[in-house]
Amino acid sequence: MKKFLRKTVLLLLLVILCISATLLGMGYFRYKREVEALPVREAVSAYMEREDFIPFEKIDEDFVHAVISVEDKRFFERKGYDWIALIRALYHNFLAREFVEGGSTISEQIAKNLYLGGYVTGVEDKMCEIFFLYDLEETYSKEELFALYANMNYYGDGYWGIERASQGYFGVSCSDLDLAEASILAGIPNAPAVYQLSTGYDLAKERQEWVLSTMVRSGYITEEEAEKAFKEELPLQ
Repeated sequence: MKKFLRKTVLLLLLVILCISATLLGMGYFRYKREVEALPVREAVSAYMEREDFIPFEKIDEDFVHAVISVEDKRFFERKGYDWIALIRALYHNFLAREFVEGGSTISEQIAKNLYLGGYVTGVEDKMCEIFFLYDLEETYSKEELFALYANMNYYGDGYWGIERASQGYFGVSCSDLDLAEASILAGIPNAPAVYQLSTGYDLAKERQEWVLSTMVRSGYITEEEAEKAFKEELPLQ
């Protein structure tokens, strides 16, 4: 009986290994097709060379911390794919009984926006996304990638990029956001049609509360600062 179980387990492991290798290969060949059609440097340069592109050093620190806390906690420390983030996201979503945290890293989300039409529709796309992650992180610094992410995101109400969203919603540059403004903007790209401030302000405030709580857990702000920011009346334009 033990011998039969051992053989069964080994067979299952072999099947899993074969399936994983097949999916990884499919993702790799999808990645190769995409970069042959449009090399990574060309795709990224199309954003970074825009006149309205805002570099990392001109983006408000609270916004950086808010995004890192809610989207990719180990972004500046880790190298490669973040399995810990995926497991943590699944756990938090299970506890909340709704989708409150994604498992994709910031680099993956950049790849998704550049090459996959903004959506991952299957395992092949996910594997392809991971190959892009390594390509992007070998080519650009984390600061450059964060700036790219902030500049390419959609923040609802017709605002693409953090500077346009800051000016459009609050009438200030993204370098001058306060904690309340930064934390609510950081939550919008998760679902812009839901959280855009013209029609989804109440839902955006709920999302902001989650963002602030993650900032507290990450050690960027205190509970008192989070509570004050959440209660602040936002001067929408």
